[in-house]
Amino acid sequence: MSTRTRLLVFAAGALGLGVALILAVLRIPGFGNDFHPYRDATVTEALRQRSPNVVSSINFDQRGFDTLGEEAILVAAVVGAATLLRRTSQPRPPRPAVASSARPPLLAATRLAGYILLPVTLLIGADVVVHGHLTPGGGFQGGVVLATGLHLLYVAGDYRALRRVRPLVWYETGEAVGMGAVLALGAAGLAAGTGFLSNFLPKGTSGQLFSAGTVALFSCAVGIAVGSGIVVLLAQFLDEYLGADEGAT
Repeated sequence: MSTRTRLLVFAAGALGLGVALILAVLRIPGFGNDFHPYRDATVTEALRQRSPNVVSSINFDQRGFDTLGEEAILVAAVVGAATLLRRTSQPRPPRPAVASSARPPLLAATRLAGYILLPVTLLIGADVVVHGHLTPGGGFQGGVVLATGLHLLYVAGDYRALRRVRPLVWYETGEAVGMGAVLALGAAGLAAGTGFLSNFLPKGTSGQLFSAGTVALFSCAVGIAVGSGIVVLLAQFLDEYLGADEGAT
């Protein structure tokens, strides 16, 4: 395809997108208007599906297909980063050696805070994931908290311990399992005759842990995939920064 043809295709697409955006802006309700059809529809649907957290109801039920796409984007980003930072047969250029005495000492308070906050953060992350359909949070937020909590070991200055609790094969598998679970839940909706990624399970009682149908299951699956994916992503950058030295601290 020539450059001229590419520009013509781009111009046609940009023109169509521009017209659609202008029409959409012209139809936006005025500022301060009390007419909010999307809000009214989503809140009503969340209540019907017994999901007090309307945001999770939207993400994992009303627009589950979009959430699947977002999850796929994260997986693609992790795979892309791992590919770019992968080890090659070419030797890396030598880095200037840094004497241990030249490194700033780690404060005892920082080390202690890292070790104390590690289990607390992991517990909070798990709570955010599991109760995503009831309280603010969900799989995306909880997965980030879980991955961040694990890396408090690095903040505490113990990279060896982080490597011991972070066998990458576990988290690569966790990312695949989480993504596969989302697809399996979507396929289960088709098998149930309700549609791909539809909320086909019993809704239960609002406010209870086992309620909201598939919303809670989607939240847990996404939490596993996001948490595992971010651990794998950070591992690539840390190994690159530290030279993947097994003896690094």
